Amino acid sequence: DKYGPFDIAILECGQYNDYWPLIHMSPEQTIQAAKELKAMVYLPVHWGKFLLAWHDWDDPIVRAVKKARAENLKITTPIMGESIILDEYYPEKEWWLDVATDKAAK
Repeated sequence: DKYGPFDIAILECGQYNDYWPLIHMSPEQTIQAAKELKAMVYLPVHWGKFLLAWHDWDDPIVRAVKKARAENLKITTPIMGESIILDEYYPEKEWWLDVATDKAAK
C-alpha cells in the first residue's frame, strides 16, 4: 500500500522484445503494473511512434486493450494529441483500426 491508488497510470507499452526484458515491458506487463499501482485508469504510451522492435506498429495497443478488458481495467486510448480530462473524459475509440484500414486501402 506504499504506492497507489492513482487516478491514472501512464505507462509505456511498446518497443518490447524478448531480448530486452529489463528495458521495456510487454503490453501485458504494463497492465499488471497498472493493477499493482491500483490505477483507476491506464493510459498506454510509447507505442506507434517509431520502429525499435520487430512487432507491428499497432501490436502494443491491440494487446494492451485486450488484456485490460480481460482484467477489467479501464484503459483510455486517445488519438495522438487528443486531450483527456481527469475524472471526466477518457477516450476509448480504437482509432488505430481506422488508420490501419486507411493505410491498407491506399
